[in-house]
Amino acid sequence: MTKVTRRRFVQGSTALATAGGMASILATRTPPAYAQATTVHWLRWNDFVPATDQLLRKELLPEGEKALGIKINFETVNANDLQPRITSAVQSGAGPDLIMLNNNHPQLYAESVVDMSDLVAELAKAEGNHYPLVKANSNDGSKWLSMPWAIIGGMIAYRKSWFEEVGAATFPDTWEQYREVGKKLKQKGRPIGQTLGHTFGDAPTFAYPYLWSWGGKEVEADGKTVTINSPGSIESVKFMTGFWKDAHDEGGLAWDDTNNNRAFLSQTIAATLNGASIYIESLRNPDKYISEKGAQLKTDIQHAPLPKGPAGQFSMHTYHSHVLPSYSKNQKAAKEFLKWAHSKPIYEKWFVSQKGFATPTTPEWEKHKLWDEDPVMAPYKVAGKLGLTPGHAGPSSKKAGEVLSKYIIVDMYAKAVQGMPAEDAVKWAEGELKKVYG
Repeated sequence: MTKVTRRRFVQGSTALATAGGMASILATRTPPAYAQATTVHWLRWNDFVPATDQLLRKELLPEGEKALGIKINFETVNANDLQPRITSAVQSGAGPDLIMLNNNHPQLYAESVVDMSDLVAELAKAEGNHYPLVKANSNDGSKWLSMPWAIIGGMIAYRKSWFEEVGAATFPDTWEQYREVGKKLKQKGRPIGQTLGHTFGDAPTFAYPYLWSWGGKEVEADGKTVTINSPGSIESVKFMTGFWKDAHDEGGLAWDDTNNNRAFLSQTIAATLNGASIYIESLRNPDKYISEKGAQLKTDIQHAPLPKGPAGQFSMHTYHSHVLPSYSKNQKAAKEFLKWAHSKPIYEKWFVSQKGFATPTTPEWEKHKLWDEDPVMAPYKVAGKLGLTPGHAGPSSKKAGEVLSKYIIVDMYAKAVQGMPAEDAVKWAEGELKKVYG
């Protein structure tokens, strides 16, 4: 009988386990158990469509864990907390593996994130190229700093019947017309609700297009020459001070992105710039939100783009993408997860749950049947085509990202409505911009 030594026993056992294990994996298509040790920490906002977060937690993420053989630590926070979180994580060299960022904030962390060009190229093969605003926000000219996720279209939600009561059968076409209608509405106790506070979405997506519509801009197309102190900018500030007093809920100055939702749904304001979350909430709870006439509020909500100014009509929409910080020890797994999340069967489930609140980042999704189901949502369909980016007419660069994160354009208007002369508010903004652009 051959003597079985300890070494021979271990070698035989290892070979048997390896052969049996691989055969088992191939037969069952089940990932090896050791892969379960990999955990991808995914940090996102608290979605304004709660049903989507429920879908992720209860269905999609468990499905992803099973398909990829990893664990997903899904964390959500207020969107205004995302930038402080990534700044802290980059400084400490530890934190979430995937972080959702707003607008052009990825530009601020170009030296600290993993190149996403391979994933973007792969998605482009399947769906076509991304909208220009997507590239402007996520690409620094040499690489993709973040993986595009969605565009949250910004439109004015308004009470159709209330506008009709003051003589506006259709939504006002110009700022002057909007001011006149808003003045009449405020006299009836139904003002316009708008924030000029330090909040990621509704404040900049109002202030930037408003500035552009008057011919104002922070820099020239070269992305260097500060040009905010112009007749167009000054005129925009002068108009805003009167518009604010005549037509707005003046307590809205420091609102965040949730206050206007609550104000509209409680029927204390007649209109507000917003994503479609107000309307979607009214659909979700039709019997909770009832108008003063006893009708479901959802039947009295319409959407319209921001009005035109002397220089034209513009828009800026909140953009979402994911960065993979260089400190991550799970880069391969994080990329595999993103690839899986962007696969059409998975992403489509997520998109449908949004009911049009989020617009995908390629024109391919404009063809989706969801857009034919509710005409009230139709204006959001092409949000990705129409939006411009911070820094316009220059590139949406790191410096433009810094200006956005410091709320310089928003604060220019906030200072004016609080009493600072228009010329001084613009001059203040010019000084702040020159500190950034040099």
